[in-house]
Amino acid sequence: MRRLVPRFATGLRARLVFAFLAVVAISLALVFITLPRLLDGYFAQQSTQDLQRRANEVNLFITQELLQYQASGGEAPRPILVPTEPLSAADGVRSALGAPDSGFVFELAKTVAQANVTVTISTEPDHPEQVAYELFVPLGDELAQPGQQREPISIQSPFSLPDQFWTQSGAGAPLRLVTVRLSEPFTFRAQTLQTIVEVMAVAAILALIAAVITSIFIADRLTHPIRRLTGAARALSEGQLDVRVVRPSSSPEVSELSDAFNAMAERLQNSIEFIRRDRDRSRDFLADVSHELRTPIAALRTFNELLADETEMDDATRNEFIEQSRQQIERLDWLATNLLELSKLESGLVLLDMRPDDLRAVVESSVQQAMPSAERKGVTLTVAVPDEPIRQRHDPQRLGQVLGNLIGNAIKFTPAGGMVEVSLEKTKEGAEVRVADTGVGIDPQELPMVFERFYRGAQAHESRAAGSGLGLSIVRSIVEMHDGRVAISSTPGAGTQVSVALPRDVSVSSPAAVRA
Repeated sequence: MRRLVPRFATGLRARLVFAFLAVVAISLALVFITLPRLLDGYFAQQSTQDLQRRANEVNLFITQELLQYQASGGEAPRPILVPTEPLSAADGVRSALGAPDSGFVFELAKTVAQANVTVTISTEPDHPEQVAYELFVPLGDELAQPGQQREPISIQSPFSLPDQFWTQSGAGAPLRLVTVRLSEPFTFRAQTLQTIVEVMAVAAILALIAAVITSIFIADRLTHPIRRLTGAARALSEGQLDVRVVRPSSSPEVSELSDAFNAMAERLQNSIEFIRRDRDRSRDFLADVSHELRTPIAALRTFNELLADETEMDDATRNEFIEQSRQQIERLDWLATNLLELSKLESGLVLLDMRPDDLRAVVESSVQQAMPSAERKGVTLTVAVPDEPIRQRHDPQRLGQVLGNLIGNAIKFTPAGGMVEVSLEKTKEGAEVRVADTGVGIDPQELPMVFERFYRGAQAHESRAAGSGLGLSIVRSIVEMHDGRVAISSTPGAGTQVSVALPRDVSVSSPAAVRA
């Protein structure tokens, strides 16, 4: 069934349009159900009030007509009723009011009342049921105007005529109760109600058309950000990691969803780029390791083949080959140890033992451990620390490893008679450790690459080439784990200075796990 239904009819936009139209249709249906009934009751009330007004007007006209008929007799009032004459036989009443199909009341029924008129005269005001005279003037349907219909309602208007209305030469007559009753009037109520319903039907059709156009526009506005999110998610799944969605201003919920999507895409892109960089580093690392291991392995293979092939070899040559093999084995062991250490640091497997200790202790301990090596080479090693303690969080063992590598490199590349100075000072951000020497220095072109793995310089010094090329890489990793930074400056032939800046507050979310 879903295959037969167009995609638009099953999408969110279509459901929003249908829901909006359903709300409009229900609202219009309720209006059609309730409004005609309310209007019908209102028009019925208006018809009753209007009929009452017309009854009062007919009452007033009849009163005036009787007065005019009585006054038409000249100086003496014209008798309407002789006191001794029965009311039903009074010619004055018939002459004044007229016949059912002609006369004054008939004209009133056509022009003013627009309804059947009944004029009733009771014998006494207190007994309206005692009818002495009654005139019923029916209004035929042929007298109705176009669009008028009869209403099944009736209104009566009673009034009492004074006794002078019935006098003859001053003779009195009893009071009479005259009641004017209007029934089955002609009104436009049905036609008006029908016209209103027809107008409402046309308005409802126009409202539905406007609702369709408006709902499509609103649904498109509401679903457009979602369609953009869908397209962005599809592009993201296809590998376009830089795709982002514009934050809409129409809906806070969609704006939050867009922000969440952009944040997710940003984190995903960073993660993928980190994985790619890590893959590239791993590839380069494997290539560097293969290159570094090839030299000692080739040397060991050569020594082994010479020892195996040379049947006649003096002891001095054999001992030299054995010593060279031992050195290559030690180099392999040193290289494997540093590789393992660097791999742990870069993968975040090393837990920092952060302690709020005095940094002076780490500096002085590192200098003291390096002092015998400096004395053997004839290098002067000095330390300068402040008198007051500098207490901040750090890992003493790892920081000692950093200083050991820096001081060892400084001693290695400083000739006999040179000087290596280690200093510690407090800064605004935390503390800074500097290791300065008066050694051979580093070429300025090589400075940006000294922290790369296995880098020993394009024109490697003999002592520099003997190392593994991993010491400064380990230093940089440990310093970054402390949220610090390491910088190096050097002048060929004048010496090198390495500074390590350590912040006062180390972030817990550092690349490696931190153990407080």
